[in-house]
Amino acid sequence: MNPFFKFILKLMSSPKIDIQEDYQSIRKFQQIFYAKPKRSYRILNEQIYSEDRSHKIDVRVFMPKKKKHEEPVLYIHGGGWVIGDIDSYTRACMNLADALGRVVYSVDYRLAPEYPYPAGLEDCFRVAEILLEQLEFTGPEDTSKWIIMGDSAGGNLAAVVSILLREKGLTQPYKQILLYPVTYWDHSEESPFDSIRRNGHDYGLTIEKIQSYMKLYVPDEAERKNYKVAPLMAEDLSNQPETLVITAEYDPLCDEGEAYASALFKNGNKVRLHRVENAVHGFITYPKFATPLDESYRIMNDFLTRN
Repeated sequence: MNPFFKFILKLMSSPKIDIQEDYQSIRKFQQIFYAKPKRSYRILNEQIYSEDRSHKIDVRVFMPKKKKHEEPVLYIHGGGWVIGDIDSYTRACMNLADALGRVVYSVDYRLAPEYPYPAGLEDCFRVAEILLEQLEFTGPEDTSKWIIMGDSAGGNLAAVVSILLREKGLTQPYKQILLYPVTYWDHSEESPFDSIRRNGHDYGLTIEKIQSYMKLYVPDEAERKNYKVAPLMAEDLSNQPETLVITAEYDPLCDEGEAYASALFKNGNKVRLHRVENAVHGFITYPKFATPLDESYRIMNDFLTRN
């Protein structure tokens, strides 16, 4: 790893950053750093009602410069269920739409701690339902041809949405892509996954930060073992979409992401696992020419275009 980059990551790992105390300041910084997108014919802003019509859910639609494939992507952003939104992920989703040649729908789900579990999950599930309804009216005849994707906490939500769609007897995505997903509930030193201890101190995303995010998202510790929070705890992972799991070498979540890929495979699903070497957590938001992202785009395209 580049020594200067490692030094920057070390600074970002400072214990002075307290997620539970500083999450609002981080959100404000993101609002300043990620300016709202300029008017563009390639971006559409939509809203849908929650199932009980108590609130609206913002959805941003990204059209690729050159559309190559009909199957759309529902993208669920990361941020530990606490930070991140469709503005901070706009550049990432624009790049993703162009790289995959597909329309990308980005969902602005409710965030903790103002809206703890299961609020964000309910929003993501609702948008998945609406996307399916839209495909039935305006899309290809085969409405199963859609893709769900997410990174980090968004990868967690994407995985759980796929499980819930199966449980409710609804049409599932035909493929899912999970980028360095959260799949387990314990991120302490006692975690069964060595990458938590190996990578959990000096690479930006620390053990302390992960645990703080989890506490804000699911205050009830016992509830964190629920498969709707930790999908690796699910007793039945059969009949899931064909899955690509992408992990990062220096990510504390590396091992649990790979364990989820293994669990899916053992339950009879088609699974592809790819670890990006010399990479850290969160690279989906990097500039599109960054090596980890360029590599991931190639892997995603190969996975999505193969039958």
